[in-house]
Amino acid sequence: SVRAAHVVANDIDPMAAVATHMNSELNGLQPPVCLTHNIMGSPPAAFHLILLGDMFYDQSLATSLHSWLNRCMETHGTKVLIGDPGRAQFEEHAIRRLLRPLAQFELPDSVREENYGLSCSGVWSYTPEL
Repeated sequence: SVRAAHVVANDIDPMAAVATHMNSELNGLQPPVCLTHNIMGSPPAAFHLILLGDMFYDQSLATSLHSWLNRCMETHGTKVLIGDPGRAQFEEHAIRRLLRPLAQFELPDSVREENYGLSCSGVWSYTPEL
C-alpha cells in the first residue's frame, strides 16, 4: 500500500501560512501543517525531503541554513532541493559548490523588475558528497 505523505510547511511570516492554506484549498489539496517559528534552531526532524525557495538572500541566514541542512542530512538522510533566483549571497556562498543543477526557469518581466533584474531561477539538488 502507498503511504500518504505528511507535509509540513515552515515560514516565520504568519501570512505565508494563511497563503499556503488558501492555495492548498484552491487546488483541492489537504493543507499542510504550517509552522511559523524558525525550525532551523531546533534539532533536525526526520524529514524525507526539504524543499527550500529563495532562502539565500542574506549571508548569515545562508550559513545557518547550510549548517542545519547538513545536520538534517547526516542525522536522517534527508534529501534537499533548493530553488533560488541566483542572488549574489547564493552564488557566492560555499554551499553553491555542493549543488547539482536540476532545472532552470525564465522569470516573468514583473518578477525581474521586483528582483533587480534577475532573469531566471534554478532548482538545485543539495549533494554534499560531491
